[in-house]
Amino acid sequence: MSVTSEFSILAIPFLFMLSGIEKEQVHNHLDVLDEKQEDLERAEKIETEEIFPEELQPISSEMTYHEWKAAEDEAEDFYEKSDGLFKKDWGVFMSYHAHNKDIDPAIVYELLSVETGETFDPDLVGPQTKYGRAYGMAQFMTNTGPWIADMADIAYEKDFLYNPYYSMRLSVEYLDYLHDKYDGDWNKALTAYHRGVAGMSAYVEEHGDAKSWYAVEIQEKAEDRELVAKE
Repeated sequence: MSVTSEFSILAIPFLFMLSGIEKEQVHNHLDVLDEKQEDLERAEKIETEEIFPEELQPISSEMTYHEWKAAEDEAEDFYEKSDGLFKKDWGVFMSYHAHNKDIDPAIVYELLSVETGETFDPDLVGPQTKYGRAYGMAQFMTNTGPWIADMADIAYEKDFLYNPYYSMRLSVEYLDYLHDKYDGDWNKALTAYHRGVAGMSAYVEEHGDAKSWYAVEIQEKAEDRELVAKE
């Protein structure tokens, strides 16, 4: 039995002593408590073994209710912007881990949008290149996924790359690494995500800066989302 359910039972005798208006206020308060309880219970289910590889650390025990609601609000925005393709539970998970690294979740969302051609397909397999193929929603190759997973302190298997939560976790970890590597320069960090570190250096040498179409598009779309959210 939940705390709110126990409270509701204990409150029944007390309700008979209240006026109609007071009873309505108490009932409204109980409804709010029940809603909070349901939200927290749903948060605890997000990272069960049925959904995640057991190597992923759960977030429910680390999140406060206010953090959960903030992440849920952002997830709703991403869900609507994607026409329902980017699931709300994905958004909550991604927003939590992005904020935990001081990264704007909109940057991660727009990166995933570009990487998947706005499909957010967890099973996506990229075209064959001389370096191999990229897999999953964040389009990691098998030569980069393992060491990024090692940085995140989670196990690696190729099949994990098709798990959207695992893929998002790696994308946040890699973005955090690149953002730190290039002293907070998102142009360099995003171009390196897209082209690789050597490819980013070659791009800068050829163009004089790291403002690739990839970096510019992601940042502009993320900024547009922030402006809309503030209206």
